[in-house]
Amino acid sequence: MAVLPYKEKDSGKKEQVALMFNNIARRYDFLNSFLSAGIDRIWRRKALKVFKGKQLNELLDVATGTGSFALEANLQLTINKITGVDISAGMLEYGNKKIKDLNLDNKISLMLGDSENLPFDDNRFDAITVAFGVRNFENLSKGLSEMCRVLKPNSNLVVLEFSKPQNFPIKQLYFFYFKNILPVIGKLVSKDSAAYTYLPESVHAFPYGEEFKSIMLSCGFKKVEIKSLSFGIASIYIGTK
Repeated sequence: MAVLPYKEKDSGKKEQVALMFNNIARRYDFLNSFLSAGIDRIWRRKALKVFKGKQLNELLDVATGTGSFALEANLQLTINKITGVDISAGMLEYGNKKIKDLNLDNKISLMLGDSENLPFDDNRFDAITVAFGVRNFENLSKGLSEMCRVLKPNSNLVVLEFSKPQNFPIKQLYFFYFKNILPVIGKLVSKDSAAYTYLPESVHAFPYGEEFKSIMLSCGFKKVEIKSLSFGIASIYIGTK
């Protein structure tokens, strides 16, 4: 059964996720940084190391949100063009403002789009990234297959996503924070109680680790590596087409 942000609403996960991010877009970047104590940016930098030293023509950032991963990729890598797609118009509005303020409109473009039906030709992109987005896909396999389709052969998809730490006391502290502290702070700041209740529920339901690796392989990737971050709080998945 799919984990939904607004269980009382009679709509699909895709529509609810878009609504949720529209609702919290104004405070999303602040909450991300505050609730993770800035570790989320360190994780993004580590994920982008996969592409270090490579000359990339075009990178696609799926579930780009406010463009944080796209902007970090522009800082860390040599890329001619970055395209970000997301289903939330509200998040894209804030992302486009950040890009315009930095005068990067000619290099980074964000567009409304569905990860499960990407509006791009086969074998177009030299690299694809997605940070904390695959949990929100309505059809995980379809989204991964679409990313595989638009990725060039022998190129990489890098997925950054929350995991579930297994060792004491990190496991206990992590789940206490996710269940008891994060939803309270999220509700106070974003004014949307469902959004930060949905987050721990979606992390708990996500098929992380070897299970997610198997799904990636079944969606067309030839090889998948897993790198654990911060005692297993998050993971980087590197898929090669």
